Amino acid sequence: MNRCAGLVLVVVLLLSGCAAGSGTEVVTVLGPWTGDEQKAFRQVLDGFTRETGIPVDYQGTRAQNQVLRGDLQQGTPPHVAVLSNPAELAGYVGSGDVKPLDAVLDAEVRAAYSPQWRRLQQLGGNAVYAVVVKADLKSIVWYTPKSFPGPVPSTWDELVAVSRRLAAAGQRPWCLGMGAPPNSGFPGTDWLEDILLHRAGPGVYSSWAAGRLAWTDPAVADAWQSWGALVPAPGGGSTAALLTSFADAGRAMFADPPGCALEHLGSFAIGGYAAVPRPAGPPVPDRDFRFFPFPGAGGTGPSEVSADLAGMFRDTPAARRLMAYLAGAAGQRIWPSGGTTFSVHQRLVDEDVYRSDVTRRIATTLAKGGNLCFDASDLMPAAMTSAFYQAVLEYLADPARLPTLLDQLDRVRRDIGRDQWLDLPC
Repeated sequence: MNRCAGLVLVVVLLLSGCAAGSGTEVVTVLGPWTGDEQKAFRQVLDGFTRETGIPVDYQGTRAQNQVLRGDLQQGTPPHVAVLSNPAELAGYVGSGDVKPLDAVLDAEVRAAYSPQWRRLQQLGGNAVYAVVVKADLKSIVWYTPKSFPGPVPSTWDELVAVSRRLAAAGQRPWCLGMGAPPNSGFPGTDWLEDILLHRAGPGVYSSWAAGRLAWTDPAVADAWQSWGALVPAPGGGSTAALLTSFADAGRAMFADPPGCALEHLGSFAIGGYAAVPRPAGPPVPDRDFRFFPFPGAGGTGPSEVSADLAGMFRDTPAARRLMAYLAGAAGQRIWPSGGTTFSVHQRLVDEDVYRSDVTRRIATTLAKGGNLCFDASDLMPAAMTSAFYQAVLEYLADPARLPTLLDQLDRVRRDIGRDQWLDLPC
């Protein structure tokens, strides 16, 4: 090696050593998002890095809970993990793996969230343990003005009448897809949760979600039977639903002629609709698709919601800064600016973040809605949730088995200890 080359090598090594020893901590984040969602969340993390200079290493996987358990067993948890199931995150709070955020989130940040969202972020405890990264409104029914020009239904009876009228006219009323490996059946659980919430009320819904109400209770059985009378009825498309991905079902609304007229799916459906290829260009909110609130027995009422929650598993200065950023207006603003994702930060509703009537209405309900009830299957212990998904599939295949399915579900409920249930009333 000549002296010049040796000098260059020494300089490179010295510079590398400075970088390695600069004290800049890389924050590790585990989350559920892959593909386009990962790219969108990456923009949020990149905004944090630009503001703070702290790099972030993100790992996206659909099996984030399994990966997280493995990391914890090895003693190498990520700094931050994002989970879609509050019950799972609450379990980590109970085991002491999730660190409290009371000293991380200042009073101004906490005041930007409604009391119901603040209660959710406590995960049943007395301290704040989570940050809502993004949220979805579940109590909505999508339609296209082209295929559904008349007045929208505002009561359950009107919804049933509309469904029957569409079927009588030879049109499939409901876009329905149950496929969502490894969670196939979850769209059906959203249906049943909404029906129970709007027909029996928040009190019954909360008791059921917390495992205090039997699956064989008349109110729960009525929800299943009401769904069976509406969707799996002739013309409803239940057989095809078992073979259709939930992400593809709504595309038929935009076909010519439309293959279905209505879809009950959370606000995340906007991203799927906006990606439907058409000669006239992708569908646009307001012009090409709209929604109406899920109707109850006497009109609209409470709303079912879901959320992705971030918890801090390693308490370091850099991790604290990331959690504060994710909860603040700057971090909350980036993802919703793309038009397909929603924040529950109240300040953003009053800013020019949501650019269509559809997205503004959803954002307002999420951030400032009066009575929000969290997705019950996301609150239930994992064994109960899995059994719920499977029962939906079996019910669609053979509705006559409902009494047996409800008995089986209640046996699962009774076998789960009370300490495994998360009680978060509406």
